[in-house]
Amino acid sequence: MQEITSMLNFFIKKTMTWVYLSLIILMSVTLIAKAQAQTVIVTDVAFTRGNSNQGVLTLSFSATPPILNIMSNDINSEITLPQTKLAKDQLAQFDVSAFGVPLQLIETYQDNETTRIALTHTQSMLINKQRTDSQWIVTFIPKPAKKTLSNATYSGKPISLDFQDVPVRQVLQIIAQLNDFNLVTTDTVSGNVTINLQDVPWDQALAMILKIRGLDQRIEGNILLIAPQEELAARESAVLQAQQQAQNLAPLVSENVRVNYAKAEQMATLLQSSNGGILSARGSVAVDERTNTLLLRDSVDSISMAKRLLKELDVPVKQVLIESRMVTVRDNVDEQLGVRWGLTGRQGDAALSGSAIAASNINSGVIPELSDRLNVNLPVANAAGRIGVQIASLMDGTILDLELSALETENRGEIIASPRITVANQQEAYIEQGTEIPYVQSTSSGATSVEFKKAVLSLKVTPHITPDNRIILDLVVTQDTRGETVSTSTGPAVAIDTQEIKTQVLVENGETIVLGGIFQQISTNDVTKVPLLGDIPIVGGLFRNKVSIEQKRELLIFVTPKIVMD
Repeated sequence: MQEITSMLNFFIKKTMTWVYLSLIILMSVTLIAKAQAQTVIVTDVAFTRGNSNQGVLTLSFSATPPILNIMSNDINSEITLPQTKLAKDQLAQFDVSAFGVPLQLIETYQDNETTRIALTHTQSMLINKQRTDSQWIVTFIPKPAKKTLSNATYSGKPISLDFQDVPVRQVLQIIAQLNDFNLVTTDTVSGNVTINLQDVPWDQALAMILKIRGLDQRIEGNILLIAPQEELAARESAVLQAQQQAQNLAPLVSENVRVNYAKAEQMATLLQSSNGGILSARGSVAVDERTNTLLLRDSVDSISMAKRLLKELDVPVKQVLIESRMVTVRDNVDEQLGVRWGLTGRQGDAALSGSAIAASNINSGVIPELSDRLNVNLPVANAAGRIGVQIASLMDGTILDLELSALETENRGEIIASPRITVANQQEAYIEQGTEIPYVQSTSSGATSVEFKKAVLSLKVTPHITPDNRIILDLVVTQDTRGETVSTSTGPAVAIDTQEIKTQVLVENGETIVLGGIFQQISTNDVTKVPLLGDIPIVGGLFRNKVSIEQKRELLIFVTPKIVMD
């Protein structure tokens, strides 16, 4: 009985062993068949030349062609075929430079379950792909020369990407590797993308991928961090809140800071938090005007930031020396010609003279005074020269008096005023020189008071030094002079003749410019004459006085700014 039992157990064990072996063999055959069914063989890689220097790469497969991904830049392209195997006779390197196309070299190799085809070309290419029942036809088209366009937003190196339904992490990793970045992504970065980008800046390609997946980026050194926008915003907000809480809990300290060149009061206004300054809401600043010192109280970090700002702002300001020269040229010519003459005589009881008194004296036998004998009295006042003639005939009692007077005055002068002033950069300066003219001013109650009008030469200037050491000047130059005296209801008043120039100019350091010129010319001809007789040709000159005045005046203003070097 024991022998039968032992034989039965031995038989059962042998049977079970064969069953296990059969199952293992069956599973292995199934897996191998399944793997062979899923793996597509690349049976042929062929290259030909197309139209217009195009290169055509034809890939043949043992079954339906798989997904084909392409990544390209200016000189290299790579085709990847997942879940494919290269036929043994297709694992090679092809030199295609003899085809006369920009493609130079094609190399095929196997990377685990992925077939890769690397291509080298001499210029950037446009890549088109077309799938048939058993082939992929990839066409490489040379890109035409493009006009250079400025791109202020993206400046990365151009790349080309062609992926169909691949994980976004894989695409991000490729972009990071191409630009020597270390990539860090969070667990929430997921999903697939399908992209076909040809020769676009890598940063633009990255921005588009992030945009369609709702992601954002942060770059720190050579580390590229990718995460959802909301996640990054939440983390940064948490960091800011933590910093704010730490600042609110930080102990307050006090420190005095001496201001050397600026006004402490102005610096305090810049530092106060209410004006958007450096100090926190807990901080405060006080000013000691006597020593031009700021008294700061805040956290250590806020005070350090305030001191750095003061160090940048509290610096000596450049100064500008403004030299102005105002030249007034005058040329006046005054010509006058006058005449005095008189005829005195008597015929019987009739007498003729320049006045009734003179005629009466002649009848009495007395020679009258000269002033009474003149018929025409139009002399030149303050004449420089006179010619007088008297012809007397006592036989018949006739006297003829004649006097010609003339004056010619020339007045030429040059008045030069040279105001000079030194002013700090971007500060207004003002200088004036002249007189104040008094006049009487009455009020509504009848009371009078003495007021003054200024007749001055003034210069008002505001300089601005540009970074290239040129100077922008805002200038107002005035030259007032005393004018005519006019009569008013309260008494005589003096008019003010004003000449003013207001302008803005840009000049080189030390350059002299002419701001402008004012030219005045006055010509007057005054004639005093005896009516009718003064209009007679030739003889009429004995019956008139002529005054000709020619006045010329010109004002020129020259300005020379110079930066005062330390």
